[in-house]
Amino acid sequence: MSTHNILILGGSFAGIGAAHYALKHTIPQLPTKDGSTYTVTMVNPSKDFYWRIAGPRAAVSKQLMPSSKLFYPIEPAFAYAKDKFTFVQGSATAVDAATQSVTVLTITGEQKQISYTALIIATGVSTPSPLFTQTTTADDLIITYETFQKSLANAKTIVVGGGGPVGVEVAGEIAEHLNGKPGFMASAPKDPKAKVTLISADKKMLPILREDISKQAAKFLKRLGCDVLYNTKIVAARQAESGKTTIQLSDGNTVEADIYVDATGTRPNTSFLPAEWLDNRNRVDCNGKTLRVEKAGPRVYVVGDVGSYTRGGVMDQADALPVAMTNLKTDLIALVDGKAPGPDRHYEANLSEQQIVPIGTGKGVGAFGGNKLPSVMVWAIKGRDYMIGQLAVPTVNGDSYKKEKKWTPPNPAMKAGLSKG
Repeated sequence: MSTHNILILGGSFAGIGAAHYALKHTIPQLPTKDGSTYTVTMVNPSKDFYWRIAGPRAAVSKQLMPSSKLFYPIEPAFAYAKDKFTFVQGSATAVDAATQSVTVLTITGEQKQISYTALIIATGVSTPSPLFTQTTTADDLIITYETFQKSLANAKTIVVGGGGPVGVEVAGEIAEHLNGKPGFMASAPKDPKAKVTLISADKKMLPILREDISKQAAKFLKRLGCDVLYNTKIVAARQAESGKTTIQLSDGNTVEADIYVDATGTRPNTSFLPAEWLDNRNRVDCNGKTLRVEKAGPRVYVVGDVGSYTRGGVMDQADALPVAMTNLKTDLIALVDGKAPGPDRHYEANLSEQQIVPIGTGKGVGAFGGNKLPSVMVWAIKGRDYMIGQLAVPTVNGDSYKKEKKWTPPNPAMKAGLSKG
């Protein structure tokens, strides 16, 4: 009798999805030959799932985005599978492929060795600003928000670094919060309280979206009292004892701000992994079709932003997750039954123009499936509450994965015929 542990590192969108998918669809299809049983173990630094999509609004206003809408306990969401699911609050510190085990430092300071038959790396990414990443507990992040909001109340100059969606969203939230909503026909606030500047390293904001959408975003920001500086990189930012930050720019100029928000990108959470498992961006280097981490030995997979295969985003995970879990299933069936693995399922990136960016509480820009969206639709989809009402609970409790995303394996006979022809 053997117990096979599917170990998932990370409890954000990708990790939560992988755990529910494994429990609802993968494990029920695995062989029980010779009494084989299967379990899922999740390791995550926080006991709560964090709806990080809403970070830009939550950082600025607890009235508009209270913490009760941001954090959801992980363990109760798996009550339906309590005999097969184990949650460990802690962080992975090392992986040993030879023994198929992970060293975990728990929240209490204990070192644990957790063995795996299959390993799913879903540790995600961190942001340079602590406002958009949950690195430890929900309480710690709430304190970070409260501290930021107190400093924001009296700020006169705010600089946001980064022209991606998080930078644009937080700049809009800050500008509206401090300067108010403009009049119906106004192109800028009548009496702005604060000067907000967004600095973009590129010639336009929102690089995934077309130029006219970026220009529309700039107009919406301008109406809230936020200017955009293009083609300028932030070289360094130094905070003085007074609390003000001096920001050095690539053109040789410096800017002083009461508050600086660094939204210049993300950093993969991979410091605990062997260097040979990583690519030149420190993301987990995987087979871009099967999502296997081939350098890590058998039955190791990656899902989510930490993987080399993806350009990032929660929507992309809906395409990637069934691929990784199907290939995990066929690999485990082959291991237990001693047969050759079944055909691989392949991931195909959706590279269509697809991104939705609220700008304040009433406007926004975006595209979906290559089609430009009107501002009112961006508001309806995301701007109202950053999709919490639609997706938060189904994501956490697994309702989003009630049905397995089916696929049709390639027909070996047909492939053979085509190769002969």
